[in-house]
Amino acid sequence: MLRITVDGQPRECEPGTVLQALEALGISIPALCNDSRMAPVGACRTCIVEVEGCGRPVAACTQPVTDGMVVQTRSPTVEAQRRVLLRLLASEYPADAVARHPDKPFHRALREYGLEGELHGSHRPELRDDSHPYIHVDMSQCIHCYRCVRICDEVQGQFVWRVWNRGSNTRILPDGPSLLESSCVSCGACVDSCPSGALEDRTLLDRGWPESWTLTTCPYCGVGCEMDVGTRGGRIVTVRPSREGPSNRGHLCSKGRYAFGFGDAPDRVTVPLLREDRGWRRASWDEALGFIAERLRRLRGAHGPDALAMLGSARATNEENYLAQKLARVVLGTNNVDCCARVCHAPSAAALKLMLGTGASTNSFADVDAARTLLVAGSNTTECHPVVGARIKQAVLRGAKLIVIDSRRTELARYADVHLQPRAGTDVPLLNALAHVVVAEGLGNEDFLRERVDAVEDFRAFIRAWTPERAAELCGVDADALRGAARLYATNGPSMMVHGLGMTEHVQGTETVMALINLALLTGNLGEPGTGVNPMRGQNNVQGSAHMGCEPGNLTGYVPLEANRARFEAAWGAQLPSSPGLDLMRMMDAAREGRLKALWAFGYDVLLTNPEARATREALERLELLVVQDLFLNETARACGHVFLPASTSFEKDGTFMNGERRVQRVRRVQPPAGESLPDWEILCRAARALGHPEGFSFQSPEEVWDEVRRVWPAGAGLSYARLETGGLQWPCPDATHPGTRVLHTHQFASGQRAALRRIDFTPSPEARTDEYPFVLMTGRRLYQFNAGTMTMHTPHKVLQPGDWLDMAPADAERLGLEDGARVRVRSRYGEAVLPMRRAEGLRPGELFTTFHTPEVFINAVTGPHQDGYTHTPEYKVTVVRVERAEPRKEGA
Repeated sequence: MLRITVDGQPRECEPGTVLQALEALGISIPALCNDSRMAPVGACRTCIVEVEGCGRPVAACTQPVTDGMVVQTRSPTVEAQRRVLLRLLASEYPADAVARHPDKPFHRALREYGLEGELHGSHRPELRDDSHPYIHVDMSQCIHCYRCVRICDEVQGQFVWRVWNRGSNTRILPDGPSLLESSCVSCGACVDSCPSGALEDRTLLDRGWPESWTLTTCPYCGVGCEMDVGTRGGRIVTVRPSREGPSNRGHLCSKGRYAFGFGDAPDRVTVPLLREDRGWRRASWDEALGFIAERLRRLRGAHGPDALAMLGSARATNEENYLAQKLARVVLGTNNVDCCARVCHAPSAAALKLMLGTGASTNSFADVDAARTLLVAGSNTTECHPVVGARIKQAVLRGAKLIVIDSRRTELARYADVHLQPRAGTDVPLLNALAHVVVAEGLGNEDFLRERVDAVEDFRAFIRAWTPERAAELCGVDADALRGAARLYATNGPSMMVHGLGMTEHVQGTETVMALINLALLTGNLGEPGTGVNPMRGQNNVQGSAHMGCEPGNLTGYVPLEANRARFEAAWGAQLPSSPGLDLMRMMDAAREGRLKALWAFGYDVLLTNPEARATREALERLELLVVQDLFLNETARACGHVFLPASTSFEKDGTFMNGERRVQRVRRVQPPAGESLPDWEILCRAARALGHPEGFSFQSPEEVWDEVRRVWPAGAGLSYARLETGGLQWPCPDATHPGTRVLHTHQFASGQRAALRRIDFTPSPEARTDEYPFVLMTGRRLYQFNAGTMTMHTPHKVLQPGDWLDMAPADAERLGLEDGARVRVRSRYGEAVLPMRRAEGLRPGELFTTFHTPEVFINAVTGPHQDGYTHTPEYKVTVVRVERAEPRKEGA
């Protein structure tokens, strides 16, 4: 600690700048160009202070603190100069802006220095831009602090805001005709940083300033951003990123920042519904749960407990997923329980568990900053996990090396030192070639291999055949590029891997992740900061839903059922089912075959998101009971549901989420549940009572549920709500004094001292191009929509992305005579879909990409039945199709 004197008072502070010291001491001074997320520049000079020994006032934001420093923050000289600076800024400022939003930093400073009467400006229509659905622009209120420019550059890395002209003619404008038509990605960082209201959330202008703020966790992707939610009259009016959030460090993407309005959507269902011959009718909770209980008892009595199944939800809390699998096993008597991890990162969890002993990320998002080389494989990170994607961009701009493995030229590929663009479905040959180069050129970490890795010699003999030339023929990637990537990853460490569904949603998904792990083992890039193998989990709690036991073969803590049966039976006071459970894909098979009679799915639109929609619909239609528990009547409910139970949003309940870096974080209620909707945990407890099994389900709060989770999950025993109040923690965290674990496998693997390399041969996809089906279709998601669109499609994000479209290489579009916007029919062996086409420069000829966000397109009518051999994860990334012009859409259709 440093000893300083501030305004005559002795103080102590940490090293840093004078402004940081003042903020830590609770001493407020204006600092209009400063934002702690950016490097200080001292441009506005409003934070000037006098420092003994300095000849003139200095900017507190750039002046380092020294031991013994004497600082005056309010001397007559400082106050006079500060007033002059503020008067210059205020000379052409609109007076009414201060009255409408008095709490803006600039407005507070004007009031403090008595300058409200010197505001003589007005709002100029030519400086106003309301094109964007979320962001209001009025540059009449711009004070040229340049915070919008710098935060867009230094945090998001988008470079949207540009400074034009000089002096009194200076203007700050976006890089397009309007903000909506610019390169803006709608993260809202510029709005969050703006001290004057030149940039403002439209919801604040429409609904008023928040009366209260609540810290919670984002309901979208697996980054797990913490955010402050502002409410007024019980309604959300704005969301801001938490500056203390360890996963997001004061940043959000467009969805977390703005796509919160789904809870108020007019078509949200907030009462229980039962389907009768003439359609849905309203029911009471007692009637709906009584109907479910009676039907489940009857079906179990007639067909046995394994005719019933439960699907947990990646959108629900840890507590709710824990109760779902406990209800399935203890009350229904079946291990038929799963979640949507099955269709995304189950291969990652399986590969990491098999090879390293823990089915989760080895490292943390903070390690992006520690890595000298980043390898991003099958992840369009800047669109699907934008906050981490922006962090990767910033690391590269600071000098980190970047390798991208992706069949598309993504945004990160444009920043890459090496972009390897393999043919879809050929990742195993590519990764084997990288391993070949590491072995053949002696680039491995011999100390690490000797001390911690088995099967080295067998692997060396196996990998000898996988030359870059051999892989190049299969992948369509230049052999020298493969060598360059391998050398960079192996020699410029620490090297960190980040991978997405482009690696896992294949017939060799699990083995592809194993091949990634092989590279990390060969080079010793495990167990240290800036290294590791890190799946980018797709949904807010997909890591947690599986980890809580929503898997047929695993219990809470992702531990094998049979090896832990006795421990859980003692904890729950009940015998666990002996039959092996069915995963989601096997549930669909069983339903089609008439063996599965009832399915309860919450927070999961199975019909819209499962592959081969025709087969999924056939399976769901054969069920005698399908319970859908969600916010809206999703496609599963519309087509096949018998009972609909209205659930609360994550803004309407308490609990915890587990993000992709193993961090458990609090979810806090910010508004009351809408209508008669209930939190999922309460619905499940009521259901257990309706089924005559209140024992073990008499919880009065999510915290009580979580305390039981901690009792059965030793690695999470230290993650109490009391500790989580001050911030999320990463497991393992076995006791109340443990700080959490940022990096796994530091000294040994969870499975033991040593891990073995795996010999992975290539198995081509059954989906091979033919004259009839000459294209390969890949599916995924884009920036502005989220998975099945259950939440984002009920917000103004529909303006930013109104639907699905097909990306096609320009050469293919030219050959087929298709112009941008042409409606095309995409046919596979399994079905067809019609959607607009756009030319995309980042695709190989012969390959296509689209999303699965909307039922209007229903692209999963096209995807096929092939699955990963270990986990049954569908092969969403390779479906052979043909494309033809469709008839124009008729007016009103």
